[in-house]
Amino acid sequence: MTIRKKVLATLALGTLGLVSFRAASDNERYFEIAKNLDIFATLFKEVNTYYVDEITPSKLVKTGIEAMLRSLDPYTNYIPEDDIEDFRTMTTGQYGGIGASVVKRNGKTVVQSAYEGYPAQKAGLLPGDEILDINGVIVDKKSNGDISKLLKGQANSMVKLMVTRYGQDKPVEINITRDKIQVENVPYIGMISTDVGYFQLGGFTVDAGKEVRAAVTKLKEQGAKKIVFDIRDNPGGLLNEAVNISNLFIDKGLDVVSTKGKVTEWNKTYKALDVPLDTQIPVAIITSNRSASASEIVSGVLQDYDRAVVVGERTFGKGLVQATRPLSYNSQLKVTTAKYYIPSGRCIQEIDYAHRSDDGSLGKFPDSLRTAFKTTAGRTVYDGGGVAPDIEVNDREIADITRILLQKSYLFDYATRYRAEHPTIVAARQFKLSDVDYQKFVAYLQGKNISYSTDAEKALTDLSKKVKEEKHYDDVKLELEGLRKKITMNKANDLQRFKPEIKELLEQEIVSRYFFEKGRTEAGFDDDPNIIAAVAVLNDPNRYAALLKPSGQAASARKSAGTK
Repeated sequence: MTIRKKVLATLALGTLGLVSFRAASDNERYFEIAKNLDIFATLFKEVNTYYVDEITPSKLVKTGIEAMLRSLDPYTNYIPEDDIEDFRTMTTGQYGGIGASVVKRNGKTVVQSAYEGYPAQKAGLLPGDEILDINGVIVDKKSNGDISKLLKGQANSMVKLMVTRYGQDKPVEINITRDKIQVENVPYIGMISTDVGYFQLGGFTVDAGKEVRAAVTKLKEQGAKKIVFDIRDNPGGLLNEAVNISNLFIDKGLDVVSTKGKVTEWNKTYKALDVPLDTQIPVAIITSNRSASASEIVSGVLQDYDRAVVVGERTFGKGLVQATRPLSYNSQLKVTTAKYYIPSGRCIQEIDYAHRSDDGSLGKFPDSLRTAFKTTAGRTVYDGGGVAPDIEVNDREIADITRILLQKSYLFDYATRYRAEHPTIVAARQFKLSDVDYQKFVAYLQGKNISYSTDAEKALTDLSKKVKEEKHYDDVKLELEGLRKKITMNKANDLQRFKPEIKELLEQEIVSRYFFEKGRTEAGFDDDPNIIAAVAVLNDPNRYAALLKPSGQAASARKSAGTK
């Protein structure tokens, strides 16, 4: 038997195993599968034999697999053996390494942050340090992926870095002993005021439920009578951890989430199995349009049971469940197996992957097709588009000048300089830059490239082009030039006009150099519109209660609330 026939026979037997519990009418489908596998194998053989250049078989097949899966949805992925370790890190939050975020910027390898309490920070690695080599390997031409592999390794192994640092003439050698790094699901716990506690949930890896339980317990011990639960930008993770976290705030025995897919034997309703931690403490849960999947289960469950007021933006709208299936040669398939439904009965999946246009484009469920559901108290909520907030707070649009300062890392680099010149600062929540300090930053920008085009300039350029095409430019030339000069003059003053928002971000960046990401969080308490809105509703018991009643005028009761 040829190798090709052996492969086809193996595939056919595997497929037959699937077909064996199908109805006899599936025979045609089985034939189509076998036929197309045969076509693929013969095509691959011909390409491998006759293509003009040498090909790498594994790379070509991987490309074909990924293109096939990409036609289904973004969450069905092939995980080759080489990527299994990264996949485990993503699901468990654990890896062996130094505990630092490193990025490539303009050909340089720069430390973005060193996580508090982990080897890199303990060894003295600082944000802003430029890494020249890792264990003698020069990294200037290495990719982010290559650098990550060089930094990771077995716990207790040593890695030697040569770095350059602002304010020092010669490179510094830093020896770091790797350790087991556990990415925290709850990166921040603290008190906003004497009776309002706050915590962030950044992921849903193993033990996320235990971390949230510990966070809420700690806040209550510190005097919290109300809780702000920040789930913004959380991409989701393990379904069972979403169930565990929801269970902390709702009664034992209640439905949390149901999954329904093609394989009916896998359909399941997950219930709250444990005694809750607290079903009475007022909760405001903050969401963003990047809160997805498990984040939407938790926020949707608390909304459906009228257990929390949802503040912020409509969530991403990912109502799909994935499972991993083992493949040959230690590879795996992460495949979408079901949709999930939260207690009111709604599915919050927004993009309809099952129906593509002729050009392959995807559509979202229109408002007209969204179905109304009811929360436990009788409030109206809708399916098909994420979890809509009860209090809508849109992210502030930052100015063009601020965006350029962030993109070119001028705020980051100035914070590095500030840290080198100031050994200590006051506590994170008290730190403020004076006007003199801000002017030093403005002076630092002299000679830096901060050119950018405003929306007004772009519109004026388009208008000029249009009138030239229509042969009217000479008639309006003076007016257009006058307008251009006014815009340019206004732009020249942007560093002063947008001083409050630039100063705010610069303060947060500087604080993070001394008090890490926890300090950055605290420095933003007074300026974050979502936190301000969450605290306001918690401090107004009548409004909080009214929003959770059927008559409450919540944003979630509008079909198009927060539609992206």
